[in-house]
Amino acid sequence: MIIHPIKAFSDNYVWCIQEETEAVVVDPGNARVVLDYLEEKQLRLAAILLTHMHEDHTGGVQEILASHPETLVYGPKETKGLVNSVVKEGDSFNLLGQTFQVYESGGHTHGHISFLMGDNLFCGDALFSAGCGRVFTGDYKAQYETLQKFKRLDDAITVYPGHEYTETNLRFAYDMHPENEKISKSLEEVQELRAKGQPTLPTTIGREKEINLFLQAETLEDFIELRNARDNF
Repeated sequence: MIIHPIKAFSDNYVWCIQEETEAVVVDPGNARVVLDYLEEKQLRLAAILLTHMHEDHTGGVQEILASHPETLVYGPKETKGLVNSVVKEGDSFNLLGQTFQVYESGGHTHGHISFLMGDNLFCGDALFSAGCGRVFTGDYKAQYETLQKFKRLDDAITVYPGHEYTETNLRFAYDMHPENEKISKSLEEVQELRAKGQPTLPTTIGREKEINLFLQAETLEDFIELRNARDNF
């Protein structure tokens, strides 16, 4: 199995999960980059997975379906106008010979979900490397609980966020804790990757526990203070 990042817009990734000649794509905000990739690799699109209803994650769905009308589309209730299978916490389904489990991961949007396939977590904007999504809902408790849920996952879980925000997030973390050697070393590594135009993702739960200040927040109050500081960084 191959999991490949398809670049979209300035910093989005559409994750393409490939098994032989079949593919599943996660959060296709841009149709053209997805269609071009499928054609280049000669892949049949089996399904689309949506984590939440933001245009940069869903904007390409209708155009993709126009070319691939038999494609299954899974997503949360907030995406019901685009999907043929609304899924929620505790649901599971099979694609590409793999089981996908659905996790509620609200905060960024009220209905945000994530998908766990084996040891691979597709988390949209709920978790980034060294960061998390803005709490547009104002429900900081939901976002904090989402992070606690992720924190309980096995360290070996590979994490596939929807955006290339790692460098900015680490600059913020370094600004907060310049004495933290793991953060400063990670920032150097990420800056080298970005200078070469290479992705900094995926990451792992274990790595995030070491460098992600939002996962390290011990209380809801600490998380809110940290999120506000990041919003103004």
